[in-house]
Amino acid sequence: MIYRFRVILDNDTEDDIFRDLEIRETDTLEDLHNIITQSFGFDGSEMASFYLSNDTWDQGEEISLFDLSDNASARLMNETSLDSVVHEAQTKLIYVYDFLSMWTFYVELAEIVDETEGHDYPNLMFVQGQVPDTAPEKLFEADADDDLEEFEDGLDIDDYDGLDFDENWN
Repeated sequence: MIYRFRVILDNDTEDDIFRDLEIRETDTLEDLHNIITQSFGFDGSEMASFYLSNDTWDQGEEISLFDLSDNASARLMNETSLDSVVHEAQTKLIYVYDFLSMWTFYVELAEIVDETEGHDYPNLMFVQGQVPDTAPEKLFEADADDDLEEFEDGLDIDDYDGLDFDENWN
């Protein structure tokens, strides 16, 4: 079977920037990474990761290009087939390319179709919009309903005599 994905650049402009791609369901996330980088004009030499996501685009489990963990336990793109992480019930991934620039993409499975004889896969089907020269800036803001007063515990941090310990810290 062939997976058809829409890959949308997360940007704060009115311009839609996306690519529609076709790839075999048995290909790996590394294969998807390669066609995404090529179709958006990147050289593919930077670190990247996919994250499983839900319907509200919450970032879940990471699947990375290289294992940088201490105990070699990370899930890797080249060992993960598309059909093991994406299917009709799980259609969304977040893709981050170049962790210094933080190019962020929403990757959504749009359709599953039969393979067409004579077509090469992966396949770039459609291009919309020009990729900007630099990655869109990310704003990291707390939600307005965050209650920061939950940490108020009545302690006066300047009142050392009132602290409840007898240890000598000198």
